Formats: sequence, C-alpha cells, structure tokens
Amino acid sequence: MAALVRRFCRRSYFPVSGHGYRMLSTIENVSESGKSMNLYSAINQALHIALETDPRSYVFGEDVGFGGVFRCTTGLAERFGKSRVFNTPLCEQGIVGFGIGLAAMGNRVIAEIQFADYIFPAFDQIVNEAAKFRYRSGNQFNCGGLTIRAPYGAVGHGGHYHSQSPEAFFCHVPGIKVVIPRSPREAKGLLLSSIRDPNPVVFFEPKWLYRQAVEDVPEDDYMIPLSEAEVMREGSDITLVGWGAQLTIMEQACLDAENEGISCELIDLKTLIPWDKEIVETSVRKTGRLLISHEAPVTGGFGAEIAATIVERCFLRLEAPVSRVCGLDTPFPLVFEPFYMPTKNKILDAIKLTVNY
Repeated sequence: MAALVRRFCRRSYFPVSGHGYRMLSTIENVSESGKSMNLYSAINQALHIALETDPRSYVFGEDVGFGGVFRCTTGLAERFGKSRVFNTPLCEQGIVGFGIGLAAMGNRVIAEIQFADYIFPAFDQIVNEAAKFRYRSGNQFNCGGLTIRAPYGAVGHGGHYHSQSPEAFFCHVPGIKVVIPRSPREAKGLLLSSIRDPNPVVFFEPKWLYRQAVEDVPEDDYMIPLSEAEVMREGSDITLVGWGAQLTIMEQACLDAENEGISCELIDLKTLIPWDKEIVETSVRKTGRLLISHEAPVTGGFGAEIAATIVERCFLRLEAPVSRVCGLDTPFPLVFEPFYMPTKNKILDAIKLTVNY
C-alpha cells in the first residue's frame, strides 16, 4: 500500500531543505497570556498552526473535510484548501497506508482515525510498515512525518465500539511513539511536537475531555517535549502515575486522600513510548509506594510495564506491592460502564490499602 501510494504522491512533494518551520520554544518559555478554550479547540488551533507553518503538511481522514464528528478539523479545508485537508473513504488501512507513502515523500502527514476503536484495521500498516520503515531501509528512507490522531477512551455512552483504550497494543512496537495529553494546553503543545517529531507518532486524544476540559491556552506556536513526564502534584506517601483523561479522576482521589492525612505525588506520563522512567523512579524512591491507573483492561495494560520496571529499579525501596487500578478484563460495557471504570473511590481505596500495607 505504501509503495503504491508513493507513485500517486509525487506532485505533493515539496523539496524543502530542513524542516521548513522555525525553531520553537517549549511551553515554559511561551507567553502566559492565553485564550480560554476546550480540548478540541486546542487541537484545532494546533492543526491550523501545523498547516500554516509547513506547506508540506496535510490533514485527512473520515469526515475531516467538514470538521469531523468532534469538530477538531473545523475550518481547515476552508482556509487551506481541499488539496491539503480532505475526506477519505471508510478504510483505516488505506488512511494509514496513504499516510505512510505521503510521509515517505518528505511531507508532514496528520491522519485521523475517527475513533481509536477502529484503528485495528490499520494495525498492520502501523506495526509492520510505519514502525519498521526506517529500520528496514538502513535509515535511507523513513516516514517520520506521520502522525496518527485518534480519540480514545470512555465517553459515558459509547459502549464497546466507541470507548476502548488501545494504547498498550502500540507500546509493544519499537519504531513509533505513543502520546496522550491530559488537557487543552498540553494537547496543543504535545500535538505540535508529535507532528514535528522525526518519528511516526500515534496521538490518542481523550474524547471525554474534548468539551469538558477548559483552560487558558497560549495562542503562540509552542511545543511540549515528548518523553518528559510531569509531576502535577508533589507528595511524600505514595506515587500515582497516569495519563490522559484518567488524571482528572486521580487528582480528585489525591484531594480526598489528603483530607485523610495521606500525601500523594501525581505524575502525568504524557508519552508512553518512550516513557520517562527516571522521573517515576525518583518519585518512588522518595515515597516507597506506587499506584498506576488507566482505563484499559488491567491484564497486559501499560501499567504492568511500569510496575515491572519500577520493581526492577526500586525493589529495596518499596514499602508495599505496586497497585494497579484499571478497567476490567471484559469488553467495554454500555449500561455497566460505571462498574467498569477505575473511579475515584476505587483509587482512593487502593491508596489507603497501599499506604497501610
């Protein structure tokens, strides 16, 4: 598929030396003045900037031409034209395969998968083509300009085909990066970093927060470094690690735990592959305890990788077994979603059990 697409994409190649965009500051150095916006608006602003700053960039996917089902691509086709922002057939394998070919010709590609649940038809293209493109050519060719956007996770009424969290499947694959933001400000900076990173990136967006999460977002062009976790909240009794929408729930649990005299340190991983082992290790060496929480099923979830790594690195410092509060090992339910989800109360109970071990 990728080879076939390359033949049709030669007219789209802009032979620009370098990256074709100016060097940007990290979020710490941009202006603090910003505009209040929700997460999908921050994504939309990042896409506008990406298309504006690089004439080789393209956005495509199912329904993106009129703004997409979550409105993240609103106004892009009108501003940048239908040759750079366009709809595709309902064929996820074709979307990613086309993206690989387009990126291999030196372009910046932002391909949208309408729901992360439907990324699986493209699994072969991502795992066996995009992830291995550079390696199999001995670094002569690459498709590092490819970014795949996909809304993931619970939404309150999505059921088993519109609620899944498939991030762990892709964390097993050398050659790609996996990024998940927690808020509008983070989403904009991380998406721009993903688009401009020299490696293929799978960028999962927490659709529950598209409209619920609102904060001031700098209107500047800025990037947040990948593979650098952030300590959102400092504490001394236990370390909590999460990503994406789950961090909102974990933060609430930390506040309730504080009322009971437990000091929690909360870390946002941001990038799952490659993940920031050092910041988690440093925290666990201080607190002696670790709790990981994610929406995906507990068995084989990325929390297991974090737990194994920290046990290897911090075994003699641990005061209790590593705790995981995750989704259940069942298909994602509809009416029973509240029982499936790793809720605030489940996390709070696990915090107390771990601290009192």
